[in-house]
Amino acid sequence: MRDIEIDRIDVRLLGILQSHGRISNLELAEAIKLSPAQTLRRHRRLEELGVIKGYDARLDAQRLGLSVVAFVHVTMERGHIRDLSNFKGLVAELAQIQECFSVTGDIDYVLKVVARDLKALSDFLLDTLMRIPGVSAVKSSVCLDEIKCTSAVPLEAR
Repeated sequence: MRDIEIDRIDVRLLGILQSHGRISNLELAEAIKLSPAQTLRRHRRLEELGVIKGYDARLDAQRLGLSVVAFVHVTMERGHIRDLSNFKGLVAELAQIQECFSVTGDIDYVLKVVARDLKALSDFLLDTLMRIPGVSAVKSSVCLDEIKCTSAVPLEAR
């Protein structure tokens, strides 16, 4: 990946967009102290470079009846490399899986899964996840309390 030139104004722009994604261009321009035209140019440049990946509404899963969050560790069968692309494709389609990470160590993937209740989680694990070819083991931990949940990137750490 190539290095992307981002100056302090871009960092301020990104910081504001991370916390106020629906801000108007005029409000954004006032906040970063640039003209609306310059602000829009910078904003579009950051989108074109892929620094800004997209925009979405963050929904409250609990208010929508999805009260269980679980972190699921998936171990794949050894020697089934052909099943990995199938696994990734199926995971991408399953709405219950919010996040999936390939990790180092004794397990192969960590998933963040939401479910209506413990029975729905159990059904998902047993009837869907464990039936995916190549999956040899699944271990889950149910979240008791959400302490922090953000998609914000630490801009000062770059």
